[in-house]
Amino acid sequence: MTPEQVRDTAIAGLEEAKAQDIKVMDVRGLTDITDFMILATGTSSRHVNAIADKLVDYMKDHAHRPLGVEGQEEAEWVLVDLNDVITHIMQADARVFYDLEKLWGEELRQIVEKSRKG
Repeated sequence: MTPEQVRDTAIAGLEEAKAQDIKVMDVRGLTDITDFMILATGTSSRHVNAIADKLVDYMKDHAHRPLGVEGQEEAEWVLVDLNDVITHIMQADARVFYDLEKLWGEELRQIVEKSRKG
């Protein structure tokens, strides 16, 4: 699968699992660890875990085995590593607190651009 196909398949899996507020960030050129980051919200720890489990199963059903899953013990923030796509499934409070959209948004781009210029 291409990174774009992995991204689209993951989004479909998240939607099927009833994840909320799904956002995709294209981080190519900002990091070497992945091409896309997907953020999604679950309503409780049980919902976050269920979304993660369903996403893993959905990806396996579509011939893409995740590299790993982290954070299911507390389920405040579960990361599903799909190699070219890293999916962050978070409870609403954690999502607001960590604000990954802002971290990987314009401010980080400005930092990266400054460091490239010297």
